[in-house]
Amino acid sequence: MLRQPLDTIKIERQNITLREKVLTTLRKAILNFQLLPGDRLVERDLCELLGVSRTSVREALRHLESEGLVEYLANKGPIVAKITLEDAKEIYEVRASLESLIVQLYCINASDKQIAQLEAMLNLLTRRLSDSDLPNIVESVNDFYNLLFEGCGNRTAAQSLKQLQARINLLRATSVSQKDRYQASIEEMNAIVKAIKERDLVAAHQACIIHVKNASEVALKAMAEKEGQPVPSIFEAISDLR
Repeated sequence: MLRQPLDTIKIERQNITLREKVLTTLRKAILNFQLLPGDRLVERDLCELLGVSRTSVREALRHLESEGLVEYLANKGPIVAKITLEDAKEIYEVRASLESLIVQLYCINASDKQIAQLEAMLNLLTRRLSDSDLPNIVESVNDFYNLLFEGCGNRTAAQSLKQLQARINLLRATSVSQKDRYQASIEEMNAIVKAIKERDLVAAHQACIIHVKNASEVALKAMAEKEGQPVPSIFEAISDLR
C-alpha cells in the first residue's frame, strides 16, 4: 500500500464536537493509508498536526483502540494496529457468516421503501467506485451497510458486525484499491440487491458469500505478497455456510 500525504488533515472547528471531529479525522487517516499499520502515534505530533489539545487526541486514540484500529505497545505507546493474515482470515470468516445472515433477514423484514433506499445507495456507491475515490467509497459502503443493519430486524446480528466494521473497512480499502477490483465489487453487490428486491433468500445468501469470498481473496493475496507468505484460503469455511 502507498502512503498518502498527511498535510491536509488539520482540524477546522465546527458545530460537531471536537472529540468526534478528531476521532473521525484520525480514523479516515488510517483507512485512507495516510497513517500505515505500525506507524507510531505520538500524541505531541498529532496535537500539532491536527491543531487540537492532547486530551482530544488521547480520547480519540482510546476509542480507535476499541475499534481495533490502534494498539498500545509496552514502552512505545500507541501505534496504528497491524492486521495479520490470520486476523484477516478470521475477520472474513465471521463477516461471511454474519453478513449473509443479515442479508437474508433483510429480504424478510425490510419494507419496500427500505429496499428502494438500499438500491439508491448502491447507485451512489457505483458512481464513487467508478471514480476510484477511496474516502468516498468507504463512506458510501458504510452507508450501504447501515441501511442493511437498520432493515434486517436483528439488532444483535447487526451490532456484532458493526463491532468489526472498522477493521473490515481497513481490509476493504486494501481490496478495493487493487486494480480492477471495484468493477467486480459493483457486479457482486448488484447481485445481492437484485436478490433482495426479489425477496429470494437463497440467491441473496449465495450472492453475499460470493462477494465476501472474492473480496477476501483479493485482500489476503495483497497482504500475503507484501509479507512474503502463502495466501490463506477461507473457501472451505465460507462454502460450508448454509
